[in-house]
Amino acid sequence: MIQPQTHLNVANNSGVRELMCIRIIGTSNHQYANFGDVIVVVIKEAVPNMPLERSEVIRAVIVCTYKELKRDNGMIV
Repeated sequence: MIQPQTHLNVANNSGVRELMCIRIIGTSNHQYANFGDVIVVVIKEAVPNMPLERSEVIRAVIVCTYKELKRDNGMIV
């Protein structure tokens, strides 16, 4: 469960190391984001000489969390 002001590790090779969630895209009363949700983030730490720089605001998709997700059919992901 990701909420605003949460610091996140990046799971791709874009040159960004750490992000901070600013806003959860979707309904206005969404408090947490889970798998597949789009969030607005700011770059907190990036590798030098890459196209993305620190303090840029971008959109990201949640692909992995520590907290498991229970589906309607009883399966835990």
